[in-house]
Amino acid sequence: MTQVDTDALRAQVREKYREVAVAPNATYHFHTGRAAAARCRYDPSVVDALPDRAVESFAGVANPFALRHPERGERVVDAGSGAGFDSFVAAHFVGPDGQVVGIDMTPEMVTKARDTAASLGLRNVEFREGFLEAMPVESGWADIV
Repeated sequence: MTQVDTDALRAQVREKYREVAVAPNATYHFHTGRAAAARCRYDPSVVDALPDRAVESFAGVANPFALRHPERGERVVDAGSGAGFDSFVAAHFVGPDGQVVGIDMTPEMVTKARDTAASLGLRNVEFREGFLEAMPVESGWADIV
């Protein structure tokens, strides 16, 4: 059985998502941006309310809000937050009394997410760099991950 080199795999994934952060309109082997959000059936009224900067680097494969969306005042952890698209959608649902923490291992994605949150004036959303197997969030803090 072949062993996976975790560090090499992580470096490859980080590099690909770094590219999506800095060149969101380039061509990738996966869908990105508003087209990806539409394919994942996000609520168009929520997506349309976000500026391009908040959506353009979205590279998700599913809509975590399709089964249930966060309620007002809840605390959400967005695992693998990338440039923050799902965090911004979650912030819409939890409102100003809720909190959202996005976690991603790609510095460029975290920087873009932080900058976008600041430009949107979202004080209840923050982004932390880290790995999902050791999330930088206090145990038991979140209502939804």
